[in-house]
Amino acid sequence: MANLFSKLKDKISNQNYNFPDEFKEDYVEVGLDQIGSKKSKILIRPFVIEDFPDIKPALDALREGYTIALVNIRPLKEKDLVELKRAINKLKKTCDAIEGDIAGFGEDWIVVTPNFAQVHRTTQVENIEE
Repeated sequence: MANLFSKLKDKISNQNYNFPDEFKEDYVEVGLDQIGSKKSKILIRPFVIEDFPDIKPALDALREGYTIALVNIRPLKEKDLVELKRAINKLKKTCDAIEGDIAGFGEDWIVVTPNFAQVHRTTQVENIEE
């Protein structure tokens, strides 16, 4: 029985496999252009929303996962509050889907981040009296 196993082992180990040439080398050289890609950089990108369809480029950039969006909502706020609410709800839903964070700052800006970033929020709000 041991003789049978040793014969099998010899047959398998002496067999010449026809591997492609790319697998015959002991190592593979990786070029510098393959190490880093442009997508690994994080972009902070401004968007201006004048109509509801203008939200699409911001949503697409957020779904890619490498963009923090700064969204100026003033033109839409001055034009149509119903469309503004619809656009903000769409931003919130996309933010939830990508497990990101969303916050307003000032009256005219919204920041939306992917899942690796978080918006700092203070627990105390100061009242400014004029």
